Amino acid sequence: MDERQRILQLRKELHDHNYKYYVLNQPEITDQQFDFMMHELQDLEARHPELADPNSPTQRVGSDLGHDFQQVAHKYPMLSLANTYNEQDVAEWYDSVKRGLGGEDFEVCCEMKYDGLSISLTYVDGKLMRGVTRGDGVHGDDVTDNVKTIRCIPLVLPGTGYPHEFEIRGEILMPWKVFERLNEEREKAEEPLFANPRNAASGTLKSQSSALVASRQLDAYLYYLLGEELPADGHYENLMEASRWGFKISQGMKKVKTLEEIYEYIRYWDAERKNLPVATDGIVLKVNSLRQQRILGYTAKSPRWAIAYKYKAERACTKLNEVTFQVGRTGAVTPVANMDPVQLAGTTVKRATLNNEDFIRSLDLHIGDYVYVEKGGEIIPKIVGVDIDQRPIIAQPVRFITHCPECGTRLVRYEGEAAWYCPNDAGCPPQIKGRIEHFISRKAMNIDSIGPETVDDFYRQGLVHNVADLYTINVQQINGDGSRQKSAMKIINGIEASKQVPFERVVFALGIRFVGETSGKLIARHFKNIDALKDATLEQLLEIDGIGEVMAKSIMTYFHNEQNLEIVERLRSYGLQMALSEEQTAQASDRLKGKSIVISGVFQHHSRDEYKLMIEQHGGKNVGSISGKTSFILAGDNMGPSKLQKAEKLGIQIVSEDDFLNMIEE
Repeated sequence: MDERQRILQLRKELHDHNYKYYVLNQPEITDQQFDFMMHELQDLEARHPELADPNSPTQRVGSDLGHDFQQVAHKYPMLSLANTYNEQDVAEWYDSVKRGLGGEDFEVCCEMKYDGLSISLTYVDGKLMRGVTRGDGVHGDDVTDNVKTIRCIPLVLPGTGYPHEFEIRGEILMPWKVFERLNEEREKAEEPLFANPRNAASGTLKSQSSALVASRQLDAYLYYLLGEELPADGHYENLMEASRWGFKISQGMKKVKTLEEIYEYIRYWDAERKNLPVATDGIVLKVNSLRQQRILGYTAKSPRWAIAYKYKAERACTKLNEVTFQVGRTGAVTPVANMDPVQLAGTTVKRATLNNEDFIRSLDLHIGDYVYVEKGGEIIPKIVGVDIDQRPIIAQPVRFITHCPECGTRLVRYEGEAAWYCPNDAGCPPQIKGRIEHFISRKAMNIDSIGPETVDDFYRQGLVHNVADLYTINVQQINGDGSRQKSAMKIINGIEASKQVPFERVVFALGIRFVGETSGKLIARHFKNIDALKDATLEQLLEIDGIGEVMAKSIMTYFHNEQNLEIVERLRSYGLQMALSEEQTAQASDRLKGKSIVISGVFQHHSRDEYKLMIEQHGGKNVGSISGKTSFILAGDNMGPSKLQKAEKLGIQIVSEDDFLNMIEE
């Protein structure tokens, strides 16, 4: 067999195995065997670029290259459904269908209403051609590259008998397990948590990096087939046929004829949906016959032949046993409610954040209270009320602590802040370890060979007490009994490589309270080196657009601390970048100072990230959406029509790629 034939064979086999694993949940080979076949195909494709195929299984890993999303018109508008929250409304809808069909018998297809991001997939000759989000229902974003990374969506259909061209719609979802793991990672990094899997799935699918999308392990369920040559008149029958073509179809679909059968379906799934691996918030009822759907037609906003029944937000009552207090990287102290376990939205809930002292007071919480815990749309557990009638007579009110639970230092509350902080940033263990974890994180120094567990291990061994200590570690210290030479060398090489990380990220990596990734860049580009920054006055710091008084005072406090100054000097001596590069300094100007700029379209000369960097280097500000405050739009090819329309409406200038380059070079 020649290499061309082997490539075609591997592609077919990998598509089949992918379908059996992710759709049927019936794997026939091990993960190791699958990976081996994938690596073989990648090597063969690298040797034969002339055989490139956008629907090859190797394309599911995604790319780190940024791309703008083009807007695409839907062939069939994606209308929203009318919502109802009670059985009476369902009965009224059922009667309206009966009247609309003149008393003709009809069937209703009952199915789950998934809580994710709507997607439209177009296939031609059995190959995925395009994936488009719902958008405004008329136009959506082309997210094909990102959709291809979702394993359960077939790139090439394994079945037969499908039309030449058709569209299938469904929902992109983030499974509970993935969502919870992602939020745990974000919590450790003290990044904002996703409120629910829908937001997480939406943010992921709209990411500019398809490699990131691939890593998030999104799922998808398909629930509606459209086209000119569909196999049957029945909606249910069409989806059963689509499942034979290789699609993952909506779970628990059922055809019924009577109103009572609809009620039974609603009641059954009210409880059973909590056992599903993905989020749902109701059910959808559709007249099954496509012919009857056409007779019933549409209102201006929704089809008359379908309706969504939404379940009430989940709430449970459980006992509050104690309130504990956690200290984060920045010293912020977060109160946590520890409760009797209760089942909510598919997960067991035992803990819920109480936000801050003001929140506790607003609820008048007492230890031993029976509290109402809710998830609903906001999937992060939260306490929404207290059953005062069940309060024990001897119950004591929850009091916020006055001293750090880790190091005993008296807490402080900064002006304008709702949180209490431990100010002992140099001696409080969670803050020390948290700052090291922040320092090594991807957006900071990017030392990916070290994780939180390793940081904790190094701290307990006494190898690190601050971030500068990382640069004194040697292989012998972390090689244990001599069997970890390879991993030890990877850690040392990762630490060494971090010395090339640019100054902007070093400023962010220092972990100065209130200084985030974007403000770190602004600060670095304004002061250009660490010496100018550490000597900066309050007035000089406030000159930077986006830097307020709280952040400015925090920066000054950081550089007035002798231990912090010692750490900075040690980092300088170990070779970290403590100034902008000569190239950055030479290119910097204030030509775009005070201008807010939106980037849109596809560019010829530079990437979007490169243009963002240029805007910042010349004093401008990158903004994501168009408003009256937008100075101009840097527009490449295929700028979205909605953005263009909005710009014209607001009278905002459109600047071409060449004109922009001339502007900053003058």
